[in-house]
Amino acid sequence: MKIFLIGLPGCGKSTLGKQLARHLNVSFIDLDQEIEKSVGLPVRSIFKKYGEIFFRKQESETLRTLSETETDFAMATGGGAPVFHDNMKFMNATGKTVFLDVPTREITNRIIQSNKEERPLLASLAPDELKDKIEFLRSQRISFYSQAQVTLTGVVVLSDLTAAIKN
Repeated sequence: MKIFLIGLPGCGKSTLGKQLARHLNVSFIDLDQEIEKSVGLPVRSIFKKYGEIFFRKQESETLRTLSETETDFAMATGGGAPVFHDNMKFMNATGKTVFLDVPTREITNRIIQSNKEERPLLASLAPDELKDKIEFLRSQRISFYSQAQVTLTGVVVLSDLTAAIKN
């Protein structure tokens, strides 16, 4: 089974994806890390050097390549991955999509406590601007996220996720 975790930056895609992969005994794939390997630069440097359009093209190509070559996995997509190049439609046709719909307040707190410099769309923002940006991104992306086959709302834990993908 191919499982695609989608949602805003900071919603827990990577953390839960690693836990889920261990639980299911499948590979864990972090789409952003795979793009970094392919391009040879961190995501923030890709954005800075080549721009978002280049990054989104790489993201889409990497998503498709990995989906064609890997059998079973849990993938943490980037927050914007479902929005571009018909990626959401592709993921729905290829595997199971799970939207981690975590409240923006919780996401903001998580990002403030983490290394936000690694998040190119959020790196330069002050804490009050960060919450506004998260809410803006949500409003722009929700129509894509809502196409997921499964939506988990609130602070999601592994047991919620494993129960949801079995249905």
